[in-house]
Amino acid sequence: MADFDPEKFEDKYVHYFPELQQAYKNAFNRMNDQYDSELVHAIDQQVLNESEPFYEGDGQFRIELPDNPYDRLTGVLVDEERFDTVLEKHVDEIEAELQRVFNVQ
Repeated sequence: MADFDPEKFEDKYVHYFPELQQAYKNAFNRMNDQYDSELVHAIDQQVLNESEPFYEGDGQFRIELPDNPYDRLTGVLVDEERFDTVLEKHVDEIEAELQRVFNVQ
């Protein structure tokens, strides 16, 4: 992989699409091993598919979620508190994977 360039990350889908896919996939696999796979899959397909990663600087990434993520969830019965906990952990995993994939700490 080429060295990470924060300026290129502004056009991330042109310059870093494979790396983004890998980070999201790694986070999904880790979450799927630790939590209810049906819920993890629903979060991945119904919430995170509309998320947007941003590089904040100093090795930090931020994942912007779509509005009202719990309301997007269909086909899975889960209380909102449990959903929020798993979603927050999943976002943390993605951000950590982005740091790892791009080798920024």
